[in-house]
Amino acid sequence: MESEHEPGQLEELFGSRSATARILDFMSVFRDYDYNKQDIAENSDVSPRHTATAINKLEKLEIIKKTRTVGVSQMYKFNSENPAAMLLAKFVHELATQECTKLANQEPTNQKIQSLHN
Repeated sequence: MESEHEPGQLEELFGSRSATARILDFMSVFRDYDYNKQDIAENSDVSPRHTATAINKLEKLEIIKKTRTVGVSQMYKFNSENPAAMLLAKFVHELATQECTKLANQEPTNQKIQSLHN
């Protein structure tokens, strides 16, 4: 697992210890693609055990779905056909948009300006 994990919007909201939030952040942002459990774990910076638990929970809620089998790996994808899943993706997008707007409207501090000139 990578040590430089960038927290997603749901992780910011629900806390960094939430494997489900990390996986939802990843799967909703990259919803056009399918991934196996190992890829989901690595990209979400979540242990394989917690990934399996979260995937089972999200699959029961129909937020993610099985797509195909590649070799021995089951592939999963964000379920864009589920209205609740799409509302969740829209919510994540809106949180990210608000955060970007807030950051864009901040005035740079003198320290930041000095570091740009050096």
